[in-house]
Amino acid sequence: MTRYILAHDEARRLALEAVRQAPQGYVVRVEEPTRTLDQNAKFHAICSDVKGLPWYGKARNADDWKTLFVSGHTVATGGFAEVIPGLEREFVNIRESTASMSKARSSSLIEYTLAWVSQNASNRNIERTTA
Repeated sequence: MTRYILAHDEARRLALEAVRQAPQGYVVRVEEPTRTLDQNAKFHAICSDVKGLPWYGKARNADDWKTLFVSGHTVATGGFAEVIPGLEREFVNIRESTASMSKARSSSLIEYTLAWVSQNASNRNIERTTA
C-alpha cells in the first residue's frame, strides 16, 4: 500500500497516476490527516504529568488518565460515551481512538486536558468519591 500526502503538485500527480494504474476493485480514500506525532507526544506528556493523582480512591497511572481525558473530552464536545459489559463481565468504556483523531480534534483534546488540569489538579484535591 502506498500512501500519498497531498502536500504539493508532484504528490498529487503521483497519487492520480497510482489511481489510474490500480487494479479493478482497489479502494481509494481521501481523508483529513490525523493528529501529528508532536500532538501525540504532548498529550502523553500531560497524562504522564498527572500520573499518581487520585481518582475514585486510587492513584491513577498515565493510561488511566488518558482514558479519563479522552472520555471526558468526548462528552464535553457533544459526543457519546458508552460503558458496556465486557467479555468477562467487567465494564469497558468504548471511546474514541486518539490515533484516528484529526489534527483539529487532537488540538481540542489537548486544550480540554490542559484546562481540566489547570482547574483541578493544581489543588491536588481532585479525588472523586461519588458520581
